[in-house]
Amino acid sequence: MTAHSIPGAREALQAAAKERILLTDGGWGTQIQLKKLTEACYAGNLGLGHDQKGNNDILALTRPDVVTAIGESYLAAGSDIVSTNTFSANRISQADYGAEALVADINIESARLGRETAVKYEALDGRRRFVAGAVGPTNKTLSLSPDVNNPGFREIDFDELKDVYLEQVVALAEGGADFILIETIFDTLNAKAGIAATLEAEAKVGRELPLMISMTLTDLSGRNLSGHTVEAFWYAVRHAKPLTIGLNCSFGASQLRPHVKVLSELADALVMVYPNAGLPNELGEYDELPETTAELVREWAEHGQVNILGGCCGSTPAHIAAMARAIEGLPARQIPEVPVQTRLAGLEPFTMAA
Repeated sequence: MTAHSIPGAREALQAAAKERILLTDGGWGTQIQLKKLTEACYAGNLGLGHDQKGNNDILALTRPDVVTAIGESYLAAGSDIVSTNTFSANRISQADYGAEALVADINIESARLGRETAVKYEALDGRRRFVAGAVGPTNKTLSLSPDVNNPGFREIDFDELKDVYLEQVVALAEGGADFILIETIFDTLNAKAGIAATLEAEAKVGRELPLMISMTLTDLSGRNLSGHTVEAFWYAVRHAKPLTIGLNCSFGASQLRPHVKVLSELADALVMVYPNAGLPNELGEYDELPETTAELVREWAEHGQVNILGGCCGSTPAHIAAMARAIEGLPARQIPEVPVQTRLAGLEPFTMAA
């Protein structure tokens, strides 16, 4: 499927979200770990000079059956949106595996696999499914120095990171992604580089690439690593007119409750939240039961605070299925009419009185 064969994805998702609360998918890393794949599974016959075990993104090339099976498991559980397995499919992250030259191939193939899966499930019941091209934050930060002795030092600059994202976004679009999901945002300036890349990519591929933007909180005060509150973050990215704004990862649904409320009241966009399945235990594993997570997110739905729900680290198809049962019949969030005012953001929000 070519990039030009995806009509009206923004309008179609908005229309569906008026009718009911939608579901995105859950964690991919957890599901891949359960497959107990060997180095040979990851490496395939690509002939790369580095060990590939742990390079989940490259499975689109070496074990596409695994990627397809996980995507199908989420759609079977009730997901309306399936994300691509491309969280680290960028030149910076793939450098750890010596796979920088394969970035475009990985993203194109992962998006193509997602599109095939979506089409398959659409044919079963006539309900449209969507593909979100996942773009992770990389392991670099534009706002902070990695050297405590040199606060002005940066490992990367804005234009370089924008070009890294541009390569990935263009490939995701060419593979058939409906949306570009800039997720797990710990640095707001990184997100702005991703936004700039997506706007530039639209001109290259010849179609709109609606943005889904998702912040992650790194402390219980409700800030990301670059120090922005949820409200300040929204004001910093609202100019991009994202299709969805939301929160993911963080500390699990129970800790996200007050921040979801804040975002739902001020965002004139769809709100998408997909938390971790609680916090990891002493072994680094997530053991929050699907029914527990589902009951927690149901509270947001009951209060009209969310349009799209899903899961992040530790969540499984069982978590998505439990959410589907928990929110069945609950009304969709109504997007508020926000007064036109000058809204600015440092680390804190600032609204200029009329």
